[in-house]
Amino acid sequence: MTAFSAQKFVDYHFYGLLSPQGKSISQISGHAQLDSRPTVTTTDGNQNITEVDALDVRQTLDPAVQYKMSHQRRGTALIFNHEHFFWHLKLTDRRGTLADRNNLKRSLTDLGFEVRHFDDLKAEDVLQKISEASKDDHSNADCFVCVFLSHGENDHVYAYDTYIKIETITDMFRGDKCQSLVGKPKIFIIQACRGDKHDDPVIVQDSLDGSDKSIVNETEVDAAGIYTLPAGADFIMCYSVAQGYFSHRETVNGSWYIQDLCELLRKHGSSLEFTELLTLVNRKVSYRKVDMCRDINAIGKKQIPCFASMLTKKLYFHPKSK
Repeated sequence: MTAFSAQKFVDYHFYGLLSPQGKSISQISGHAQLDSRPTVTTTDGNQNITEVDALDVRQTLDPAVQYKMSHQRRGTALIFNHEHFFWHLKLTDRRGTLADRNNLKRSLTDLGFEVRHFDDLKAEDVLQKISEASKDDHSNADCFVCVFLSHGENDHVYAYDTYIKIETITDMFRGDKCQSLVGKPKIFIIQACRGDKHDDPVIVQDSLDGSDKSIVNETEVDAAGIYTLPAGADFIMCYSVAQGYFSHRETVNGSWYIQDLCELLRKHGSSLEFTELLTLVNRKVSYRKVDMCRDINAIGKKQIPCFASMLTKKLYFHPKSK
């Protein structure tokens, strides 16, 4: 094509179509049709093509629309918990992760999920369980949840013996591979994050989160750093920490993120919209700071979780009728 200085191209976002002859496309009765009008040549010899976004102006978006959560079942929740690792990975044991697992199991069960948890599985077994879940019939379920409690870095998390790419997991639940979850929320919660820097505190004292000083409850970090990855429509990826920063885990009570997520799920899970609840989790975790840690450089440091939402509607876990 010649110089674009006089040409105006506006994508047809709705259909992704453009006439090869440069003809405009209009949307008539829900179908894309070609307009027979010729293109206009400007005085400098370039074609001046006017294009419009193929947005159906008759369609209005209701900001209050919610996912249908009145199916027979709430859905399946898988928890993959990893405390120990094969020695050659040189990864530390994740003390306190059993508290996270049990905390999540209670909170998700209270919301109506059918929870299945697995401890220290090898990568092959993890993928087998996930593949089986993706092939299950979710037609009578509201949504699906998958939780990873482990170490992780870049775009993967660790099973007992090796790593698994997060995209490999989420791909199994895309529409072409898991049709019974099309249009339904797919929630992935990943407590497997550590970066190469701490978040410095900007408040002097956190007065909202106390601890029992009679119990030695050290703070540890989960190894490596997770990228925040998009997954597709109706997915939401929930991460314990923003990319590049440390994620903190207490050896007695479990990770900060899972502690606060479960507490807020118990208090507000059946009434608050889910992304609003996650924002509240972000705030609560941000109030915390490291009090006791073998790494003296970590003392006083902070943490902030994050989530990447590809949800297309509001998500509520209203109580199901008995």
